[in-house]
Amino acid sequence: MYASWTVKHKPSSLSEIVGNAETIQKLSKWVNSWEKGIPKKRAAFLYGPPGVGKTVSVEALANDLGMELVERNASDYRTAEAVERFAGLASQYGTLYGRSRLVLLDEMDGITGTADRGGVRAAIKIIKEAKCPIVLVANSAYDPRFSTLRKYCLLIEFKKPTVLQIVKHLRKVCGREEIEAEDQVLKFIADRSGRDVRSAVNDLQALAQGKKRLVHEDVSWLAKRDRKEVIFNVLRTIFYSSDAWEAKRALDAADVDADMLFEWIYENVPRHFTDSRDLARAMDALSLADVYRGRIRSTRNWSLLKYVYDFMTAGVAMARERSKPGGWIPFRFPERIRVMGQTKGLRAMQSSIGMRIRRRCHISSVRAIREVLPYLRIIFESNAEMAASLAKWLDLDEDMVEHLAGGKRQAGAITKRLAS
Repeated sequence: MYASWTVKHKPSSLSEIVGNAETIQKLSKWVNSWEKGIPKKRAAFLYGPPGVGKTVSVEALANDLGMELVERNASDYRTAEAVERFAGLASQYGTLYGRSRLVLLDEMDGITGTADRGGVRAAIKIIKEAKCPIVLVANSAYDPRFSTLRKYCLLIEFKKPTVLQIVKHLRKVCGREEIEAEDQVLKFIADRSGRDVRSAVNDLQALAQGKKRLVHEDVSWLAKRDRKEVIFNVLRTIFYSSDAWEAKRALDAADVDADMLFEWIYENVPRHFTDSRDLARAMDALSLADVYRGRIRSTRNWSLLKYVYDFMTAGVAMARERSKPGGWIPFRFPERIRVMGQTKGLRAMQSSIGMRIRRRCHISSVRAIREVLPYLRIIFESNAEMAASLAKWLDLDEDMVEHLAGGKRQAGAITKRLAS
């Protein structure tokens, strides 16, 4: 069974947290101050972008101090009654074994919706009466609904770690997984993650599947790909949603174009739909999406794009009936996009030669590549004299000659005859 590396290699101690050393020290100092009595601020509000270590820092701190951590997502407790039932009891009573308790309300952003019905007010009331540390976590502490809540909290901002700090963490993960990775590869992954530690580890795991060594060629194809940090969440919503509208709304978070999203879905559907009938229906939906993609390319009628999105989101989601989740399954980068990225230079060279053949033979460059190029390659690899004549007639440069000859040695023999 696969295990997510973000979970497998999650820090268990504050010393393992990536970056934010001063911020973590501030949090630790506040929690330790409870030993001298209840501080003026009975709650700490941690905020910052996703993947920078807010939640894991609280978990590691509780582990370091031997505290009992009572943790829930605040978005699951949106009403006043629900928040009071959980956080109220957790903040008032000690543990059975006399350990100190730390209460964590994660994902506070989720409590700010229209369905709130008093959840924030209840949280404020609990903080006022708390007898143990309460930590709130959100991406932003400055949502208008938090204006009153902020007054009762110690605000602690988490910032993105540096690329070098993320590289150091990725190197540790590689060491534990017995993977040898070039420094430029780790730096590339860290930089492309947008300095999001969780995203960087996910990317590393996806790229390292089935490998014991990572080199620049393994990631160079990513240089031109559209980057979207939440693409895995988008795919997870589409594959596992039981609601067609929810699957369609996943598009709001996907900042990749229709073609790229299609490739992501096409690559990963067979790995997440375990029942053959579900898989057949999902692939049928994708084939219909592909039909509309072709129609758009030929007619430039972009109003058809909505059908592409409908079939590859809601269509795929509704295909799942019998497939059961079988543990954590990593998402793969689209293989076809990777191969195209790796062969971009090759295709560009073939296109250039095809254009030279086109001018001389008065055929399309596509036909030249398909029908003439294979025979040219045989000639250039075996007959230097004839190859030299053809190279001169087609006006091929040295790089083109080397490409057709299959190596520098044979290309040298041909260029020598061209010079004579």
